[in-house]
Amino acid sequence: MLVERLANAACPHPFSQLGLHPNPDGAGLKLTLWLPDASAVKVKDLTSGKWVATLSPALQPGLFETVFIRRKNPFPYLLQLQYADGSTVEQLDPYQFQAAAFDGLSEMTQRPENLYATLGAQLRTVSHFERSVEGVRFAVYAPSATSVSLIGDFNLWDGRRHPMERSLCGHWVLFVPGLKAGERYKFEIKDPMGNRLPHKSDPVGFYSEQYPSFASVVYDHEQYQWQDASWQQSQRNDKREQPMSIYELHVGSWRRHANGDSLSWRELATELVDYVREMGYTHIELLPVSEHPFSGSWGYQPTGMFAPTSRYGSADDFKYFVDACHQAGIGVILDWVPAHFPSDAHGLARFDGTPLYEYEDPRRGWHPDWNSYIYDVGRDTVRQFLVASALYWLDKFHIDGLRVDAVASMLYLDYSRNVGEWVPNVDGGNHNYEAISLLKWFNEEVYGKYPHAMTIAEESTAFAGVSRPTFLGGLGFGFKWNMGWMHDTLSYMQKEPVHRRYHHNEMTFAMVYHYDENFILSLSHDEVVHGKHSMLYKMPGDEWQQAANLRAYMGYMYGHPGKKLNFMGTELAQGNEWNHDAQLAWHLLDYPKHLGQQRLIRDLNRLYREHAALYRADYEQGGFRWLDHQNAAESILAMLRSDVQSGDEVVVVSSFTPVPRSRYRLGVPAAGQWRVALNTDSEFYWGSNFDVGGLSFMAEPTPWQGMDYSIVIDLPPLSTLFITQES
Repeated sequence: MLVERLANAACPHPFSQLGLHPNPDGAGLKLTLWLPDASAVKVKDLTSGKWVATLSPALQPGLFETVFIRRKNPFPYLLQLQYADGSTVEQLDPYQFQAAAFDGLSEMTQRPENLYATLGAQLRTVSHFERSVEGVRFAVYAPSATSVSLIGDFNLWDGRRHPMERSLCGHWVLFVPGLKAGERYKFEIKDPMGNRLPHKSDPVGFYSEQYPSFASVVYDHEQYQWQDASWQQSQRNDKREQPMSIYELHVGSWRRHANGDSLSWRELATELVDYVREMGYTHIELLPVSEHPFSGSWGYQPTGMFAPTSRYGSADDFKYFVDACHQAGIGVILDWVPAHFPSDAHGLARFDGTPLYEYEDPRRGWHPDWNSYIYDVGRDTVRQFLVASALYWLDKFHIDGLRVDAVASMLYLDYSRNVGEWVPNVDGGNHNYEAISLLKWFNEEVYGKYPHAMTIAEESTAFAGVSRPTFLGGLGFGFKWNMGWMHDTLSYMQKEPVHRRYHHNEMTFAMVYHYDENFILSLSHDEVVHGKHSMLYKMPGDEWQQAANLRAYMGYMYGHPGKKLNFMGTELAQGNEWNHDAQLAWHLLDYPKHLGQQRLIRDLNRLYREHAALYRADYEQGGFRWLDHQNAAESILAMLRSDVQSGDEVVVVSSFTPVPRSRYRLGVPAAGQWRVALNTDSEFYWGSNFDVGGLSFMAEPTPWQGMDYSIVIDLPPLSTLFITQES
């Protein structure tokens, strides 16, 4: 019976049963209403403005029926619900808006961005009998569900009250007139066996509450007024030729209030933006801000791929933050996680009672490292979902780049699995063809629609062509983190200086493969957690040598080809590992050692941005050459960075032992006066201020290190020097 199905929230086609329909028993129109708990209902014809019926429950409580015997054509109507306590509520019946419920649904799969313009909670103004009616159209994909109900504050979270209509393609839809932005909602879904699942948040929800409700919230994307037009117009150049010094940070633990609360997006729009601008970084990279249930995951277990986390404010507050960054000339990169998702009951896991988003076989669908599900990227609906998510952040939040987490885990079927724990591809190999195809399509969509944006891969293997165009057989990313450089150079730096001569190649090996990809030199959050020590405490020696080693290493990084990324806290020479539950150790800036490190990073960023030789030809062989890369005995490395367009040239020399090197002859490319533009051993940075022989050096016509000229300089212990030609 209809009443039984409605009472059990098990009606998959309410539009065929509820609302106005031709009377099956004869002439006129039959009106059927399902209004649990109402004791009576009055019906107003909105065309005439007259009340045309007063109804009592029909067969069972909640079901109201009447026949308008003289009516032939449907008409708009308003309901006045009466309750036992004498209260009344007026509302439009959602089941007279069938056309509005299905509007645009057929066009959804034509382009991935249509997905976030169609699914979820969409604020709509619809035409209903020549009247404009505002409300929210809800749509969710759950093809194996036997029924889906919309629940929220507006219906007392009662799954009986708003059954949704199932479309032929597995979407469930309903337009609810009168709802506005700010309404909380979820979906009550019954699996293929008719069992009720835990209430589900909206997979395409634009905003969400935190624990315990995890409720989705209706959000109006049109209300925020952007002020970053100048920034958007400036972002047209090839990112490979631009300076890129990235400050990676975790929003919740960068800085906190005295009571331990994290700063809000709007507070960060002032404090963080001012700090990053003062420090000279070109970009910030945020650890994932997609909504996630567990703070300890740092955002890498997302459930809301279309919702910025509400931990730090509203979605408009996040837009305000991005806007502030852009107005300050700072780009914003987001960590984006398509590799896996958590098993939380309110999220994507077994969304309609079946593996709708994940691979069914746990050998492909369960990640042993992170105890999370893996997206079934061979399924078209999942591919559309993920690519739509990527485009969404660029579109609605003006994000400048997406750094894709854990790419290696997507590329290889046997990633972190033992023999017998994985399923080979159709050719018997370990490459995940479906993930490779997805990543190529993702990059093509991003660069095709947002050519000013960039994509970055965290890919830890030697997979070929990660940052090469898809038309050349690559994956299509703009950049790739150089995990090899990070591993090798940190391995070298952690050794006692007396042993470094035997590992000299660890500092030079990256240039053997450097031109294979567009690399970013990354010293990320992963290197300062889980017992790996902070960057400062990775360094050997006493207190002074640790700090000097770190300064010399940072100088070498800024001289080496490749864009730069440093995780927050490195600029403070923080001693403790990063703790996501506490702020950075800002009090350390009261001490000269730590203040000196901060000054150095600020000045390295300034020098880097001022000299095109240090960034413009990062990926061209003419932009770099070794001057001295075989001096293992003294642990000295020297390089020349060049920019053909401007003629700018910078000589960088590093000495990685605590022994001064007197009368070191250094090749330079031209005659004239050369000066030390930056010395990591300066007393300004808490260095020894060792006398290098002056601030300026006249080049001698003595060929050296492949150059026609050379200078003689005294190298300080554990230092990196940047030497430029005086104009």
